[in-house]
Amino acid sequence: MFKKIAFIISIFCVFNSCGRDNTKSKFLSITKNIEGKTIKITKVAEGKVIHRFFDTSPISPSGKYLALFRFPSETSSPKPGEKGEIILINLETGDEKTVGYSRGFEMQLGANVQWGSSDEELFFNDVDTTDWSAFAVLMNPLTGEIRKMEGTVFMTSLDGKKLASYNLKSSRFAQVGYGVVVPDQYARRNIGVVDSDGIFVTDVASGKCHMIVSIRDIYEKTTPSIKISNPDEYEYYCFQVKWNPQTDKLLTTIQWAPVTGGNRRRAVITMNPDGTDLRTAITPELWSNGGHHVNWTPDGRHLSMNLNIDKKPGLEIITVKYDGSDMKTIYSPGSGHPSLNPSGLQYIITDAYPGENIGNNSGKGVVPIRLINISSQTEIIVDNVFLSSQVGEFRIDAHPAWDRHGKKIIYNGFEKKTRCVFVATLDNFIIKNE
Repeated sequence: MFKKIAFIISIFCVFNSCGRDNTKSKFLSITKNIEGKTIKITKVAEGKVIHRFFDTSPISPSGKYLALFRFPSETSSPKPGEKGEIILINLETGDEKTVGYSRGFEMQLGANVQWGSSDEELFFNDVDTTDWSAFAVLMNPLTGEIRKMEGTVFMTSLDGKKLASYNLKSSRFAQVGYGVVVPDQYARRNIGVVDSDGIFVTDVASGKCHMIVSIRDIYEKTTPSIKISNPDEYEYYCFQVKWNPQTDKLLTTIQWAPVTGGNRRRAVITMNPDGTDLRTAITPELWSNGGHHVNWTPDGRHLSMNLNIDKKPGLEIITVKYDGSDMKTIYSPGSGHPSLNPSGLQYIITDAYPGENIGNNSGKGVVPIRLINISSQTEIIVDNVFLSSQVGEFRIDAHPAWDRHGKKIIYNGFEKKTRCVFVATLDNFIIKNE
């Protein structure tokens, strides 16, 4: 059914009038014919907008709405107190509405806008400029009602009951783009394995937050050990934290770099929701061979990641059990931001970085959106999307994400000199008996 990239035939694109006229939508769609099957691609938003990340769906649980973030500027770093917009789009009509504002964002993930368990639960970060505290907001975007939570949100559990976060005010010291911006004096550096920073969980019902595990706990207790001889000479940070679909496991990455400057080391750590059962799923030795972008698989017991495990050029997409066992390659080559189909079907969606030599990647800002069939070990290119030639803080990543049903993907792009968002419908290629 699928053909290897090298043998993919040219794709013929035609405008799909049904997307605009018959449904009375404001969107413009195209239809791509690939191997006799069609994929509809719709630009759903434009003008300094992004969806969050590759591990959460910006489409609401009912499938009716899309939640995005709009930057105040695409070309300047966010300033403390600067506001961006929380955007709600009706996918049936194309109507767009600004439902809120946030002062808690950076350039890669915006304000971490994401859904809870229903269309009435939308979470994002904000900052109180009177004391520069950062906090999560629970909004009903249909009524405008809001609740302030203790702690911040990096990822909401699929059932909407728990928020998980690391220190978003200090996130810039790990990597710029994923946290919130506050004045320098309110962002703390971590020298050594501190016990005042770590992973935080907020209970949505009560709004209360507590630290479930400290950086010192992780350093001291995870198995296999990540201890080094001179930890006080390093800065230690957690970076990203993710719920599994069952809300009974968390993963985070911990990284450390010399205080005086130099290369960082990283490991992937898993744990229970209370911070117990700390396991090193990816050791720093394994990661040092090359790798990026870890995620949970649908079974909630394994992780996926781009990782070099054969020590040959390039990366493989691997899966590994949360304790570091049962590691295997499921497809090669790896690239971008891979995630497995949330319904448990044998498909992966991913993109590529401009520097990764994948498909029609020209290295000039155009990257492929790859749909991989694990069973047949083949793939198709859903789209070749332009992301601009920006690097560093202002780079644009496609971050392709599945909807909750595993039939659509959402990804970022760049057209008419501004960020935009696309939705591709993959019903004709996602086959249950694969």
